[in-house]
Amino acid sequence: MREHRPVIALDFPSFEAVKEFLSLFPAEESLYLKVGMELYYAEGPEVVRYLKSLGHSVFLDLKLHDIPNTVKSAMKVLSQLGVDMTNVHAAGGVEMMKAAREGLGKEAKLIAVTQLTSTSESQMQDFQNIQTSLQESVIHYAKKTAEAGLDGVVCSAQEVQLIKQATNPDFICLTPGIRPAGAAVGDQKRVMTPADAYQIGSDYIVVGRPITQAEDPVAAYHAIKDEWNQDRNERNRL
Repeated sequence: MREHRPVIALDFPSFEAVKEFLSLFPAEESLYLKVGMELYYAEGPEVVRYLKSLGHSVFLDLKLHDIPNTVKSAMKVLSQLGVDMTNVHAAGGVEMMKAAREGLGKEAKLIAVTQLTSTSESQMQDFQNIQTSLQESVIHYAKKTAEAGLDGVVCSAQEVQLIKQATNPDFICLTPGIRPAGAAVGDQKRVMTPADAYQIGSDYIVVGRPITQAEDPVAAYHAIKDEWNQDRNERNRL
């Protein structure tokens, strides 16, 4: 039975820090790793090639947001890195998302950011001047993302069920802001435990500091992975 892997956010400033972190894990263990802006802008595409050479899956989290032609061209470049998943901002519009899909091709999953999990409803209404509820904004972006032909969205776990109802059950919901019970929330406003995220229907979870800054990152990873898979495994045994 295939286990689902939490996506580890490699929020490190350098290639050396990444190598040091990965050296803690057995060489044969295939991980799902998120490369974000800090690491990619510091080290460039070589870090992605390195991770792929080790047999890991890569979510390249660059949140592209530009005119359609620019995003399409950028996605053509990213498609050559062999990433397993990447993303754009849904706020870029349907035409931009369609262009991103065309540039990336079908080999990798393409998802869109709805509202960042660090954004509260009052912040959205004040700074973005979106005068609906945060939930309504997220659902609207998710429906537009599905209309553009993308595979899913980045969203808070609290919104997963409504997004799947508004789109379809196979529409991917990737949820950051996952914290084990009792862990510090940090700068995330909307968080959930791995077990809760499974129960509510998240397809992927992203975990950063609770693993990367743990006293024993490998043990922390496996504890979160076990929690993420526990209810799934119990259900499959029934």
